[in-house]
This record gives sequence, structure tokens and C-alpha cells, in this order.
Amino acid sequence: MHALVERLRGTLLPAVVTPMDADGVVDYDALAAYAERVAAGPVGGVAVWAHTGRGLHLSDDDRSRVLEVWRQATAAPIVAGVGVPRSAPAPRLREAEDATVAMAVRAAELGADAAMVYPLAAFGTLPDGHARAVRLHERVAAESGLALVGFYLHGEAGGHPYPPALIRELLELPAMLGVKTATLDRAIGCQDAIWAGRGTGRLAITGEDRMFGPSLMWGSDTALVGIAAARADLTAEVLRTWNEGDHTAFVAASERLDRFAAVTFFDPIEGYVQRMMWAAVWEGLLPEDAAHDPYGPALPGAERDAVIACLETLRPAR
Repeated sequence: MHALVERLRGTLLPAVVTPMDADGVVDYDALAAYAERVAAGPVGGVAVWAHTGRGLHLSDDDRSRVLEVWRQATAAPIVAGVGVPRSAPAPRLREAEDATVAMAVRAAELGADAAMVYPLAAFGTLPDGHARAVRLHERVAAESGLALVGFYLHGEAGGHPYPPALIRELLELPAMLGVKTATLDRAIGCQDAIWAGRGTGRLAITGEDRMFGPSLMWGSDTALVGIAAARADLTAEVLRTWNEGDHTAFVAASERLDRFAAVTFFDPIEGYVQRMMWAAVWEGLLPEDAAHDPYGPALPGAERDAVIACLETLRPAR
């Protein structure tokens, strides 16, 4: 566990997209080419089945094949998001827990190195929700054998805020690598979550696409973010300059990333997946016909124009 923590500390793990057509059919040729390009970039690993990759929307077979492609593309650590697939009937909380564990077991069978556990929002309404969240993480670790990443996910994406006490308790679990924050725009919640992990030796993982630079200043030391699914170099440069203590370069790199974030992560937030796919097409990472997100909202063409205009002002990645 310590070896994997130290291998990942200070690195970037893109939460990668899943190339598909307008009907949601995954393009595996496009995925293989995309995986090869991303794996060759400034990354320390990748996160599959995450929100950016629409992991909970994919069929069981597609999820399996997606992870297999990434496992073939890279020897770097792979973190698989695990939760309740949209196709899994889970009307009761116990069934939702079972589905989460089953997804982690499958990820382990396919060669994942760690599981990022989607929070079950129902825990936040229960008097014993804190204890049940801990038990779920314990079950995932015990039954899958994987290292774990906790996931403080904002409510708009289906999560619920993990209070500092719960974060500290999760970080005491032997299998835990660290906790990822994805609070969207909640600076206080993000700060409290990061600070709750101080002194544990575990990773403080930022997923703060719109507060990336600040989250590093608050104490995050590793990144797992959707904004790195395209133009990973922009995110990696912010992380690198902060880690090296080059604060002048850090401010400049943060400003560049913030400009890109401003045209990709805004209301409707669920549109960010499509916006990142547009960016990936502009970069040459994805073909046009494999850059559709059928699970997000319809977006006006002006938003694509804004993404491209922003990228044109930044250093070309092509």
C-alpha cells in the first residue's frame, strides 16, 4: 500500500472519456488510439469508469472491454470508479452496496490497481450513514482485494459531502490510498476535506476542475480530474510547477488551466463530458464520429465554438 501511495503522490491521473457514437456505441478502435496517446503523456496513471467516462452508464460488457483496452495500453496504475450501474436494479440500499462491491470485484479481475468508491447519497440521510459508509469501503476492499480511493462528490453529480470525521475514519482503513475531493465550487468543504487528511500519510487527491490551483495550495498533492481527459499537459503543468515550488510559473499555468476550465465546466455541469470530447477532437485525440456523449444534455454550437476558441489561444498540443 505504501508503495502505491508513493508511486501516485504528485502525479496526474486523467479521468478519461469513453469514445462513442450518438447512440452510445463504444468505438474501440478510437478508444485504443486515445488510450495510447493519453498513456504516453504526462500522467502517473488513469481513472476509468469515472463520471467523465460514463462508467455507470456503460453495459457490463462495455465496461469490461474499456478497462481491458486501458490495461493493454499502460502498465501505470489504473483506478476504476465503482458504484451502482444504471442498469442494475437496486431499489434498496443493501442492493446498492452489493452492486458497488460487485463492480469492484470485476475491476480487480480485469487488472485494476484501485477502486474509487462512488458515495451512496442515501448514506447522508441515515442516522447510521457514517458507519455504513465505512463498512461499504471495508467490504469493497475485502472482497475485491483492491486499494481504495474515497470520493467526496458534490450533490449535483449524485454524491453527498463527507464530513471531516468520516474522511479521517476512512483514511484509517488499511486499504485506503487517499480521498478525492470533487466539490465543484464549495471552497470551505474542499478545504475541510483536505485538511481532515493531514498527518495520515495518505494521498490528498484533487478532483477540483474549477479550483485546481487553490486545492493544491490548500494541501492536495495528487490529481484525478476530468479536465485532464483532453489537454492533460495543461493540468500537469500546474501540478508540476507547484510541486517544484516555481510559484511564478505556477500562477501562469493556473491561469491557463482556469481559462480552459471556464469554457468546459459550467452550467449545465453535466455538459462537461461533451465539452471535453470536443476538446479531444480539436487535439486529434478522438475522431468526430466517436466524440458523442448521449448521456448528457444537448448543448448549443456556441459552446463548442468557445472551447475551440480557448484552445486556439493556448499552446497547441497537436
